[in-house]
Amino acid sequence: MGTLCGSVCGCRRHWTIPGRSSRALLATTAGHVLPTVSRTAKAMGLHVQTVPHLVDVEDPTGGRGLERLFQKLARELTDAELDAVRVVTDPPAEGAALTARLLTAPTLAVEFARRGVTLEVGVLTEAEFWSAYQPIVSLADRTVVAHEALLRGVVDGREVGGGDLFFVAESAGWLTRLDGIGRESAIVGAAPWLGDHDLFVNIDPASVLRPQVCLAGTEQVAHTAGLEPRQLVFEVGESHAVADRGHLVSLLEHVRSLGWRVALDDVGAGWSGRSLLAAVRPEVVKLDKGLVHALAHDDAARTVFRAVTDLAHELGAVVVAQGVEDEELAEQVTALGADLGQGWLFGRPVLPEPPAREADAGSWQPVGVTRSR
Repeated sequence: MGTLCGSVCGCRRHWTIPGRSSRALLATTAGHVLPTVSRTAKAMGLHVQTVPHLVDVEDPTGGRGLERLFQKLARELTDAELDAVRVVTDPPAEGAALTARLLTAPTLAVEFARRGVTLEVGVLTEAEFWSAYQPIVSLADRTVVAHEALLRGVVDGREVGGGDLFFVAESAGWLTRLDGIGRESAIVGAAPWLGDHDLFVNIDPASVLRPQVCLAGTEQVAHTAGLEPRQLVFEVGESHAVADRGHLVSLLEHVRSLGWRVALDDVGAGWSGRSLLAAVRPEVVKLDKGLVHALAHDDAARTVFRAVTDLAHELGAVVVAQGVEDEELAEQVTALGADLGQGWLFGRPVLPEPPAREADAGSWQPVGVTRSR
């Protein structure tokens, strides 16, 4: 696990967690918000100075009052108002440093998320991260050909799903870091047992600011783990792919330049995505489980399933039907042209079993685990 130390150890230092502060500058162009902040702060006994678009709040109690102010504002302001206000806590006195802090100041929504005022920030800061793996099988003979890695967290013995982890990370401005942890943990966790199977790894394009820089750690981890580039398939959700087509194209070009492949995930969610297939030209198309589940009772779903599958095959892509939970669905998706299947029928996401020799020695530890404290 030493290869992860510099890039994926999930330690608390990777999260920019603000401590107790005695002064805060709050700025916004939304004129009605700052008077509310000012009145609330004065009513709590805090020292307040105002200029147009800015409120300067000092806490004579050393930070306890400012914490209470943040908690109160979190209840009184709307989400839109929290997103419209920037905040700098304990601002530096030196001009250049203050300017830099102001230019990079988070919104109140992000500041509150990091402080745990509006979200359970401990889900990230106190979590241990690891990857579970769900098998993907060939529908022709039910042999396992690949595994999808899914990030999980454990906080005080309670498992936290990837959806909750990424919700907190995005709200607190930590999406880039957590997405990197997820990618690299997936690779390290799978390397000891993957063999010649493929590994599907999720990636959020919004977390990759510049592919050559942001994916360098992932590339290094994959190289150190000894995986062949052709084994790595990076999944992009259909909704993420639609958000910024130009950025997506740049990302996918870099991914393919490294010898990795691309999967377009959740295609057919809302029963769309045919034009996106032609633009992205993924090597793998993963059909949304909602579309798959509708096959049993909806002729339109079957029409869409067949049309998307045919187009994917025309583009040279392999089709994975997700959410296959019983034999009837397996037979339906096979008859409609899907190549691979994923779902509870074939296996749920699990932490891999330890190799027998290490288990006998009593020395095995869960692979891919990264502690955040």
